[in-house]
Amino acid sequence: MSPAHIVSHNPATVHPPAGGYCMGLELKQHRRLLFISGQVPQNSDGTVPDGFEAQCEQAWRNVREVLAAAGLGIKHLVKVTTFLTDRSQVVANRAIRRAMLGEHQPALTVVVVDTVDSKWLLEIEAIAAE
Repeated sequence: MSPAHIVSHNPATVHPPAGGYCMGLELKQHRRLLFISGQVPQNSDGTVPDGFEAQCEQAWRNVREVLAAAGLGIKHLVKVTTFLTDRSQVVANRAIRRAMLGEHQPALTVVVVDTVDSKWLLEIEAIAAE
């Protein structure tokens, strides 16, 4: 299934995005929306990988699994919010996100927060459209 018709908006009057996202996405002619709850970095057996990079990759795998369960993929993502636990994770997060998204650039927000379980170093929620 193809993604919704997506129009990116990056006005010249606003500072350009710093890395792999657009300032606004407009959905036209979409048929469905999928709201993906915050995905924590747990494997299916409940274990949590060691280190930020491994946890970030696991959280992204979980996002992809939820997309796949709905018959969707990365290209369907229109909004991603990443909750980090430390500012020092920003660069690694950006690199892993770019690797996961490829050329796709959804609307994006990254914030630094405390997670519900202190062993989780991040959480990722998303919205996808078809």
